[in-house]
Amino acid sequence: MSQSNHDPDLESWQHNLAPHNLSYRIKLLSQLLGRNFTEKLEPFGLTPFHWLVLCCLWQEDGLPTSSISDRLKQVGGTLTGVLDRMEERGLVRRERDLHDRRIWRIWLTDAGRELETTLPPIAAAVRAEAMHGISSPDCELFSQLLNQAIANLS
Repeated sequence: MSQSNHDPDLESWQHNLAPHNLSYRIKLLSQLLGRNFTEKLEPFGLTPFHWLVLCCLWQEDGLPTSSISDRLKQVGGTLTGVLDRMEERGLVRRERDLHDRRIWRIWLTDAGRELETTLPPIAAAVRAEAMHGISSPDCELFSQLLNQAIANLS
């Protein structure tokens, strides 16, 4: 027997159904942001994943591959391919750790460092476009809420 659209039990969990549920809307937002950012990075021959790796290295150059993977919550195989392409483009170089030969450290090249002046304003413009019409305190709250939800599920 099907339930009516006016069933109080159905209405109580209606917000959990697509396209109204949180995971669907977050996925949609991610796809839209990713598409927009990908278009902006295309002239540089980069992807959003390249951007994430560059951000890690701009914050701390010479990170071990495993640390980059941990920070980005990525599996090694995926990151290895991205690093291969970044190395081919002359953005990073790999070096064995001086104290532990099993560890590969990733270092920015001059070309990778130069992008630090070019790419952050592009990322900021994409963020500003996405958050247009949302107050700064609400943007900050949104970021904090996302961080809490991520921590809850990690």
